[in-house]
Amino acid sequence: MADRPDRTGVFQSGNPSGSNAEAERLKELVAPAVAANDLYLEDVEVRTAGTHRTVHVIVDLPEDQVGGVGLDTIAELSQVLSKILDSDPHDSGHPYDLEVSSPGVGRPLTEPRHWRRNLGRLVRAKVREGDDVTGRLLEVRDDGVTLRPQLAAKKGVKPKEGEPVELAFGNIRSGKVEIEFTQLDDELATAEQRGGLENEED
Repeated sequence: MADRPDRTGVFQSGNPSGSNAEAERLKELVAPAVAANDLYLEDVEVRTAGTHRTVHVIVDLPEDQVGGVGLDTIAELSQVLSKILDSDPHDSGHPYDLEVSSPGVGRPLTEPRHWRRNLGRLVRAKVREGDDVTGRLLEVRDDGVTLRPQLAAKKGVKPKEGEPVELAFGNIRSGKVEIEFTQLDDELATAEQRGGLENEED
């Protein structure tokens, strides 16, 4: 049996689940449990370093939800998946580590659902034809997206917004979410304010 995970959702367990060649099989094995927890199975990776094996399960919220997967949810799902892997009839019996995580803001936007999960965020799209676009993600359609470009401005000056631009998925080479430092400052201020309120209550 695996121990309880830490905040990263990492388990030390007693049974492996094979090599990288078995990633698809493991994906089918754990998919029902992930779906039962109202999560989307993004991917399963199997990494090998010598005799050490790591099974990495990546999950996300459904595309119609905002925010990220909570640490408690990761911990609970890790417990469930650990039991499933321990009971795997095709298991070779060697030790393995189970890691369960969410994609994070640095995930490349390679599928329409990735774009839908980031509606309203600032994203950068590198295109095959035309100029690359950095802007607010306004809409995601079956065939592409609509961005409101942020125009370059001097340091310390709030960027201006341009007219909405439609990009077809076929014209997008890559996409990623841009980190907004003003948003990070707001989150930090909120956290400090909450800390101050808690101190006053104490």
